[in-house]
Amino acid sequence: MALSSNGQGPGLARRFSWRDPRGLPGDRSGAQAVEFALIAPLLIMLIMGTVQFSIALNNYIELTEAVRTGGRTLAISRAMASATPYSTAVSNIKSSAGNLTPAHISITMSVNGTACATDSACSTALSAAAGQTASVSATYPCNLTVIGFNFVPHCTLSSQTSDLVE
Repeated sequence: MALSSNGQGPGLARRFSWRDPRGLPGDRSGAQAVEFALIAPLLIMLIMGTVQFSIALNNYIELTEAVRTGGRTLAISRAMASATPYSTAVSNIKSSAGNLTPAHISITMSVNGTACATDSACSTALSAAAGQTASVSATYPCNLTVIGFNFVPHCTLSSQTSDLVE
């Protein structure tokens, strides 16, 4: 077997010779690394977007369950003769949404279409509302920012429930 001038076999001498570039166009070493480098940012963005959307969906489910708990609390406040129906319902909503920031939850309540935002207003509305509807709604801001780009700048999660006053 004849060796080339650089001490390697005949095939290797021709393939990596800078003097003879005919072997370079067929060289595919490193092509996979280049293809991965082109596709990797898209894959990472897709994965991070999926994670961020999943977090927003979890927040929505948590908000919905918390509003359901608060609505039930408000609806049974009359039967329990609670002196603090509004405060109790708000407290139950915020404690039921453990992963949400309590200060960012906006809550509105109404009894038979009449808004109540204090304990006295809710007690008055509940006193004559047996069999009527008690409604609770809440909103919470969501974040759909992926790699510095906010896909939905004004994203707000909202949930509402209604129960019959007992």
